[in-house]
Amino acid sequence: MKKLIILPLLIICFSLNAQSLEGSWKLVEENGLEVTDKEVVRIYQDGYFAEGAKNSETNEFLWALGGEYSEADYREMSDFNTKNPEAIGKTFDPKLSFMSDNSQIKIDNVTEVQVWERISSEEDDLSGNWVITGRKRGREMSTMTPGNRRTVKILGGGRFQWIAFNSATREFSGTGGGTYSAEDGKYIENIEFFSRDSNRVGASLDFEYEVRDSEWHHQGKSSKGDPIYEIWSPYSEAYTK
Repeated sequence: MKKLIILPLLIICFSLNAQSLEGSWKLVEENGLEVTDKEVVRIYQDGYFAEGAKNSETNEFLWALGGEYSEADYREMSDFNTKNPEAIGKTFDPKLSFMSDNSQIKIDNVTEVQVWERISSEEDDLSGNWVITGRKRGREMSTMTPGNRRTVKILGGGRFQWIAFNSATREFSGTGGGTYSAEDGKYIENIEFFSRDSNRVGASLDFEYEVRDSEWHHQGKSSKGDPIYEIWSPYSEAYTK
């Protein structure tokens, strides 16, 4: 009898896990048409999502949007949106449904119907949503308290995206993203889009990292070759404090 009870529970748990949004997704269809002229990637992780888009041929940056989300009763709370700044601060409840053995999702927001294909749901010790709380300037470490103005970095499903913005003034400072690897203290970013300079696309940056007391210590050289040492804190913890 116990086996008969346990089996359905395992099936239910597997189904719930399989339908998790966490990881990276690529836009493959919009309003019934295959997406070929642009590359749009979305990352869901730790209750936050970020979307970045570029022209497939020229690598020109097109847009970025994202914010918090609720998965159980799917809703999106917009923190930044270069396509439609008027959406910032608002909550939306498009209809989301899983398709094709959970490898695709359909998002219907009335004006458009999108189909997203899962890229990866793999995790590592840096998977999460982070906000910068410390930066070394010379020999001094400057700390910062995130508020309306903040820099967020979300990593999930082998993809990363950073975004600098002010959710109160709707000011957008920049974004970039691509693929990454994090293993044995080595963190490597492969840039696939960059709002400030599309010529940086294709570059790879190597860093050293360590997660200490739940904080991500990150050091190396920036895309300009300048030395950097940053501290990133879990988004939820930083705002709780």
